[in-house]
Amino acid sequence: MSHYYDNADLGRFGKGDLGEYAPELWENFLKYYGSAFAEGELTAREKALIGLGCAAALECPYCIDAFTNSLISKGCDGNQIMEVFHVATAIHAGAALCHGTQALKIIEENEF
Repeated sequence: MSHYYDNADLGRFGKGDLGEYAPELWENFLKYYGSAFAEGELTAREKALIGLGCAAALECPYCIDAFTNSLISKGCDGNQIMEVFHVATAIHAGAALCHGTQALKIIEENEF
């Protein structure tokens, strides 16, 4: 394998291979995951957009693959999908920059 992430592993997730050693926990996860992504106050499409944004921020290539394919099947186009990445990037950058207030406090405490 020439890279850490193997696209075939996404299929293993879908088949439930991760439940081999802890089947009860795996089943609980699947129930929760299914409930979280079921139609509710938000549509399945809206939830998939949120999922893609989270996947982008968490840098999970498996989730990016899964949610991108899901969104294409739900009628999203490339512009909509890529806009999700820009929103996730803006939030991620803003959160990192916001932590600069910690440094600002130290700077202000040490001013002469």
